[in-house]
This record gives sequence, C-alpha cells and structure tokens, in this order.
Amino acid sequence: MSSRFYNSIPGAFLVVLALSCIACAQSMTGGILGPSASVKPPGLTNVGIQQNLNQQIPLDLTFRDETGKAVHLGDYIGKKPVILSLVYYRCPMLCNELLVGLESALKAVKFDVGKEFDVLTVSFDPKDTPEVATAKKAEILNRYNRSGSADGWHFLTGPQESIAALTKAAGFQYQYDPKTGQFAHTTAIMILTPEGRIAQYYYGVEFPPKDLRLGLIQASESKIGTLADQVTLYCYHYDPNTGKYSAIISRIIQLSGGLTILGIGTVLLVLFRRGSDSDYGSRRRSSSHQYVR
Repeated sequence: MSSRFYNSIPGAFLVVLALSCIACAQSMTGGILGPSASVKPPGLTNVGIQQNLNQQIPLDLTFRDETGKAVHLGDYIGKKPVILSLVYYRCPMLCNELLVGLESALKAVKFDVGKEFDVLTVSFDPKDTPEVATAKKAEILNRYNRSGSADGWHFLTGPQESIAALTKAAGFQYQYDPKTGQFAHTTAIMILTPEGRIAQYYYGVEFPPKDLRLGLIQASESKIGTLADQVTLYCYHYDPNTGKYSAIISRIIQLSGGLTILGIGTVLLVLFRRGSDSDYGSRRRSSSHQYVR
C-alpha cells in the first residue's frame, strides 16, 4: 500500500469529525425551548387550557358546516391527522390572529390541507352562524391559496351542548363577558390522531412550521413524511409543557457517533481502494519494463 494512503488518513479523519460536530451543534441549537404559553390570565381562573393528552374527542357531536348542513365530528375524523382550532368567528382580535398564524405556518409546511391532513375550525360561540363561518373560511383559504384545501379545512358552528362537550374534551376553558359581549379565552391548536385522540397542544398565535410538520407525522404514526423526518423525530421529542419539540441530546450524540463511524469507514474504504489501484498500476508498469528488457 502506498505511503500516500497513510498520509491521507489523518486529514480525512479530521474532516469527517469536524462535519459531524457541526451537524450535532446545529441540531442542538434547534431545540432551545421558549417559555410556556399556557399560563392563565390573572384573575380569570376559568380561562386557559387543561391538557387532556390522549383524550378521545366525541365523534357523535352534531354541528353545522359552512353550508348549514348538519354534520358529526366523526365525518371528518378517521383517515388522517386533524388540526383542531377552537375560535369564535366574530372575535375582534385573538381568534383571527390564531387563524392567520395557523394559515401562515401551514403555508410553510410541505404537506397540503386536504391531502396529508385536515383542519377543523369550530366556533365556541353558539350565536355564530354558517354564514359567518362561510365568510371566515373564504378569507382564510384565500390567503392559504392551495388547491383542494376547501375540501380539507372545515369551519363549523353548533349548539351550546355540542360546544360544551367538545371544549370539555379538549380542555379548552373560556368565559363569556356579558358586559362586552365577548369571550375571554386563550389561544391554542390541537393535533388529533386519525382516530380522534389529542396528540399535541400548540399555544399562541404563531406556530413553528417544523413543529407542526413533526406533530402531524407523529400523530399519523409515521404514515406521512419522509425518512429524514423519521430521523428528526428520533432526535426530538414533544414537550407538552411548552407545546414544542426539543432536542434529545443523547440521541443526537448517538446518531452523530454512528454517522461519524460510518463516514470514517467510507473514507478509509475509498482511500484503501485508491491505494490498492495505485500499487497495482505500479506493479504492472514494473512488469512491463522487465518484459521489454
């Protein structure tokens, strides 16, 4: 084996090791957690989110869709993961910010509403009508602007008994203020499994597209997504206290170590073959010179 092969090993090893460390560092920085958004507003003990993870959403509850047709929640649940958002359509601020934030995040996710997942937006105000729901749907889908989304993003209204049962199952606590005619409430969305169980909560009005994508993949039991997504899920876990995905450092180190070993082995194999080919060529040239003499 030529001396060039041995001289190349330290440099190759350092390159592979450096690349592995960079990748590991980038993975770790992506998992920094922010403060919890689930803190209840001061003085409003009946407002907030009580996480009911793995809770089954009642599928037999009756609502009305945008056309006024009577529907059951089970009509939209059973085949794919679902994002559930609880709002009221005449809300002066927060609800619209939530829907716009959700739409913006979903626009950055490569999955399509109506294809890999559906969205259920349900009003918790029994005074909301299908006409108001139709207007809100047109506004949001005009922003989202992807074909087929009208069949996957549904805006529902319903009676108080259905609203109460759904919000109780979801752990969504709100309070009506008769003085203002408005509702005091927090903002959050939930990801449901195809069977209708609550898998994750995401708080606020802005949602990281990466977290939503991972949440949908995990809720679907990996029936959607790519191999790269599965590797990412291996290195991250959902934290219900923050509603975000955070890095699992031990798994990142394990994966980085495995990739480093694989990379070193590949480099050594390539250099070994190059050295062998070089030695073989030298022997052939030497044999040819002896034959000519």
